[in-house]
Formats: sequence, C-alpha cells, structure tokens
Amino acid sequence: MNDTVNRQILLVEKPTGKLGPEHFRLTNGAIPEPKDGEALLRTRYISLDAANRAWMHGATYRAAVEANTVMAGGSIAEVVSSKADGLKPGDLVFGDTGWQDYAAVPAKHLSRMPKLEPMTHLLSVYGVAGLTAYFGLLHVGKPREGETVVVSAAAGSVGSIVGQIAKIKGCRVVGIAGGRDKCDWLTSELGFDAAVDYKDGATFKALRAAAPKGIDVYFDNVGGDILEACIALMNNRGRIACCGAISQYDGVPSAHGPRGVPGLIVVKRLIMQGFIVMDYMDQRDAALAELQSWVASGKLKVQEDVIDGLENTPKALIGLLAGENRGKRMVKM
Repeated sequence: MNDTVNRQILLVEKPTGKLGPEHFRLTNGAIPEPKDGEALLRTRYISLDAANRAWMHGATYRAAVEANTVMAGGSIAEVVSSKADGLKPGDLVFGDTGWQDYAAVPAKHLSRMPKLEPMTHLLSVYGVAGLTAYFGLLHVGKPREGETVVVSAAAGSVGSIVGQIAKIKGCRVVGIAGGRDKCDWLTSELGFDAAVDYKDGATFKALRAAAPKGIDVYFDNVGGDILEACIALMNNRGRIACCGAISQYDGVPSAHGPRGVPGLIVVKRLIMQGFIVMDYMDQRDAALAELQSWVASGKLKVQEDVIDGLENTPKALIGLLAGENRGKRMVKM
C-alpha cells in the first residue's frame, strides 16, 4: 500500500443488467485530512457482500451508491490519526470506508474492534456475517430443538453460519446451495443433515424429500422462486427470517415473484419478518461471547475466502454474485 497516494475504485456507471468490470475504474486520489470528530483510517480488509450490489439500485437501509463516486463498502481499518475522542493511532475499527486505501470517517459511525488473530474473523464469524446469522436465526427464526431449519445461500458467509448454529441448537438442517460440490461440503464438512442443489432445476421436489416433515424455520437469503418453494412446504406457525434477496440484485428477477403470498401465510399462520443486524447491536457482546465459545470448542467452523489486492475487488464482487465463494469473501489490502 502506497503511503502517499490513495487508490480508489469508483463506480463509474450504475448497471442496468448484470454487474461487470466495465462499471468500475481504479484511480488515484489524495489522502484525506480528518476533520474534528473524524479519524483517518487505513483499510486492512474490505468486506464483500451481496448487499453491495443492492446499494446500486437505490436507497435501502443506507443511501444509494451514485455513479462516479467511491464504491461503498464496510471494512476493518486501522486508525492512522485521530481528531476524535476515544480513538488513537493503531486502534482497529469497522466502518464504511468504501473501496479505497484511506478514508476519513466520523468516529460516531465507527465501531471499535478487538485485536485478535486472525483479523479476518472480525469480518466473518465475529463481524456482520456472524452476527446476522446469530440474530436472524435465534431472535427472528426462534428454532426449537427437533425442528427442521432450511437456509438458502447456505454455502455463503451468513448461510453457512446459520446452518451450524441451528445444528448446535439441536435442529435438523437443510441447506440450499448452487452446485454439487457446495452441497457435499455442507453435509461432509459443516454437518448439515441434507443439502439441495437449486441448479438441478427440481428444487421443490428435492426440498420436499430433504424435509419430509415440512419446514419449521426458513432463513431466506435469496427470495424469488426458492422462497416460493419454501413457503409451500412450511409447517403451520412456521417462521421465516428474511435476510436478503440475492436473486433480485443482479440481472433479471423472477417474473412472478413468490406465489402463495399472502394466501399461504394466512392459512398456515406463518410469521415472516425482515430484519437488519444493526437492530440488535445492543446485544452484540453477548452474541460475540457465544460465537467465540462455539468457535473455540470446534462446534462452529469458520470458512473464509480472502482475495489479495484492491484492484481485484470488482472481479471478486462479481464472482460472489455468481456464487463462486464459500463462506465469507473479503479483500486483503
């Protein structure tokens, strides 16, 4: 990393179809000077998430990413200098630095992080991915021992943790993923009871065979046709935790969306709830303590996919949207 130039990746055009490398440009900018209340940060690891693509469509829980601006994204960063109380050089923080070497960010928008090894765990199991899995499953899905839990995008950063937590809680777990290799990994390495390959084209039939007693909790990362299939197999008074809609983010979404809404929700008395992990941050310390104990005991395995180099960030995000990764994907600066 050059300490006199701030390399930046700009989103030069908002895609109307699938995201491609032509939508980004690597450029050099100035290293910013922090204002009062801000800290100058040096990015260490950039988090890559399907939500990066969703931000290009418009405002969500954050402002939209506009053309010809630094691409937005969260990262683990080190404080270089600080004009804010409570932050000093060398501190590690999580914040929206964007895809660049350096950023000046208000301290109120930063979360101090502990120094632990490997540092990558601060973006995966102890970061947004792990906390999203923890709170979405346990506080929204509310699984009970012996119930059947299904999770989509099960080989991804959130889904792979959701399934393992469900197993820890004594549930039967079915993962939905793309490709035989991923499905085999879920069952052989992560302990899922069954896995369904949606690329086979017979998702509903395979899911019904994998969950013969129906679905009690569905953790939805994808929306679309897979959500539709799961709703049809939900048991009465089942719970659906709506985390994301990857199938809607890049390219053309399903023409009909999930059918059976609201009819099946009413008939089966289902609870279907969306959530944002920030809603639960007042309970973060307790969640982290439990996640750390599971990792230390070997009950929870951590899978990370680390790409080297800022210049590879666009390609890495495009690959994530195509389902290349297992576990949490990030870029090492």
